[in-house]
Amino acid sequence: MSVTVHAAIDEIPAAEWDALAGPRYPFLRHAFLSAAESSGSVTPANGWTPAHLALRDANGRLAAAMPLYEKSHSWGEFVFDWAWANAYERAGLDYYPKLVAAAPFTPATCRKLLLAEDAGPEAADALLRHLPELARERSCSSVHIQFPGADEKAVLEHAGFLLRQDCQFHWHNRDYPDFDAFLASFSAAKRKKARRDRRRVREAGIRFRRHSGHSMSEADWRRTYELISLTFLQRGSLPYFSLSFFTGFAEACPDDILVIDAELDGKVIAAAVFFVGAETLYGRYWGSSGHFDALHFETCYYQGIDYCIEHGLARFEPGTQGEHKVSRGFVPTDTWSAHWLAHPAFNDAIADYLDAEAEHVRRYMHAVDTHSPYRRDDGA
Repeated sequence: MSVTVHAAIDEIPAAEWDALAGPRYPFLRHAFLSAAESSGSVTPANGWTPAHLALRDANGRLAAAMPLYEKSHSWGEFVFDWAWANAYERAGLDYYPKLVAAAPFTPATCRKLLLAEDAGPEAADALLRHLPELARERSCSSVHIQFPGADEKAVLEHAGFLLRQDCQFHWHNRDYPDFDAFLASFSAAKRKKARRDRRRVREAGIRFRRHSGHSMSEADWRRTYELISLTFLQRGSLPYFSLSFFTGFAEACPDDILVIDAELDGKVIAAAVFFVGAETLYGRYWGSSGHFDALHFETCYYQGIDYCIEHGLARFEPGTQGEHKVSRGFVPTDTWSAHWLAHPAFNDAIADYLDAEAEHVRRYMHAVDTHSPYRRDDGA
């Protein structure tokens, strides 16, 4: 088996890559990674230098692959290692560049070791052995695998990576026939509050419209992107992805994207962009032209839950952070990352830090879970 490094995802044929990635995760699709690069959102100029790995067997068949980038900063990863970078700097060492296996700007749990169905464990071992070699070859301080699949944790730990635990808030579908059945699992007080949230939006005259990539015109995308950009600017930043990323990915994979518009008096006043996997809905971007009572909760959370119930999706991952999600039915859920640092002393120090951090995360998750809206007699 031989491992090659590719400076663009388009160097690897889409059919070969997608045969490994499968349909479960839209963020692993060749079209997603290609749109990120071709739109100028993920480029060396922006601190993301593609270095995708491809492992081929003796017959030249693609047996394993990994989305990989050389990074000159830590923006857009959602696994925060700024303190590690500062410690390196204080010690007179360079933390950047580093290698990062990730779906760019996407804090969603999904596989990072893409393996053919009949690939043996040696394929994963070969990719993971290559990562430290590539880091040393490129003078990178470290290797980071962000939001790996749950079934990859043991493999990564066995390969010498340090595991880091964190927490997001996810919604889980317990075969609810409709939204009212979902709310019926809440305590009376929490159920009343959720219904009041929804009623305020209804009484304001706001209505909702869903779009797949099929029904989004270029003008629709421009309007949606303007709303997203306005909201980003209000928070002091710019959207990570450009408009051409969204139009390009929607054209290539129209069934993998969902836009929910909020309309008032026939005018779109807010929009939320979601990605649709085989079992999971992923909430990603939100934009609004102004403040409307409870509209963010309705558009980004309740409408997404409605969609999952109607389409039989098992989970809804609305993004990072946000304890306000708990009262809307989202529960604390483990997320993970894996790390290898070339400097032995720093690797040992960070290992100790991660042990202490994990205990804090577990206590935090337990404390937050006590505020769950679900009835305790309901098995939630």
